[in-house]
Amino acid sequence: MKRVIAAIILALMASSANAESLIELRIPCKAGEIVTASLPGGVTIPLGHVRMIPVRTNHPAYTASKWASPSTVCASAVNAVHILVGVEEGRGRIISLVPSVTVAPAAKQGAFFALEMDAGTGIFGGYAPMTGSRVTVEHDGVESPLTDTPSEGDTLVIRSPLPESPAVYMADIENRPGGRVIAYGADGQRVIARVMRPVNGVGRFGGSVYQNRGRIRASHSGVICIATSPRDTVGGIQIMPLKHALTSPEMLNAWKLTQWMIIAPLPGMPDLEGTSPLFKNAFVPGAQLSDRLPDLWSHYGRRPLILCRRNGGNWERVPEAEGRVDDALMDVTHLRLYFPVWPQPSI
Repeated sequence: MKRVIAAIILALMASSANAESLIELRIPCKAGEIVTASLPGGVTIPLGHVRMIPVRTNHPAYTASKWASPSTVCASAVNAVHILVGVEEGRGRIISLVPSVTVAPAAKQGAFFALEMDAGTGIFGGYAPMTGSRVTVEHDGVESPLTDTPSEGDTLVIRSPLPESPAVYMADIENRPGGRVIAYGADGQRVIARVMRPVNGVGRFGGSVYQNRGRIRASHSGVICIATSPRDTVGGIQIMPLKHALTSPEMLNAWKLTQWMIIAPLPGMPDLEGTSPLFKNAFVPGAQLSDRLPDLWSHYGRRPLILCRRNGGNWERVPEAEGRVDDALMDVTHLRLYFPVWPQPSI
């Protein structure tokens, strides 16, 4: 069985390496126009229409946005997609996409597209772009990087890339101080980080109301947020890199409360913020509710799953916990993050 699984994984990585991009999203900068997703093979899916367009950018944006690259997606979540326009005075300048009915504190008034689609679906679900996805503005058929507020009549184009090589399909985290973060990919397994502070509880991360237990609520250049409660309830945990925990004013509570895990780079290695495999070109929320991708492989393969081990036992679903419960995960000794995949292997 292990040989079969390994063969599937290797074939998957090989097929991924030959593709140019996973998905192309087109968001017209005009109210009433249709948002579409174009997939490999020429399939185009309508996702919903634009209700409101931005009239300005948002600066200063949330701290971690500065660790992304300009003209790329810096956050992908069930309740918002944020795009980095540039970095000024050490803080990011962003434009956001949000569902028309949602709560997205990082998206400021006048600096977002409001899209007529449910939170957790479409651009915020199965067709969500990965962090690091390239963003351009199409004007009269000519594309250029997004460097300012797009004009009415332009089209925002987002192209999700495949994960940077070598691709990773799974990561295991030992939930203890000094615990290993082990990535598994086509090139085998390797330790990519160490745990500075384990996670022992869950907290009230607002966007988790739009996601199901054991799924990705949000990912950006400084955070992986995982829902621990059913949709329509609030509860989750966050994994963040050390520099973000040390230097971002809004993250000071991560050293005091139990719903955050803090991980550090290995000695001599670069900071983890805004880098693959965890904080760039990695996770997406995945399909739910009426969200349906064209084929079963894409629909389920692009839905990341998080499992855990309790007291070193067998792998199982993340415990269900909502609200703030400081000791909800005290017996969780390991976390396992399955990365999303797109192309079906041909073996």
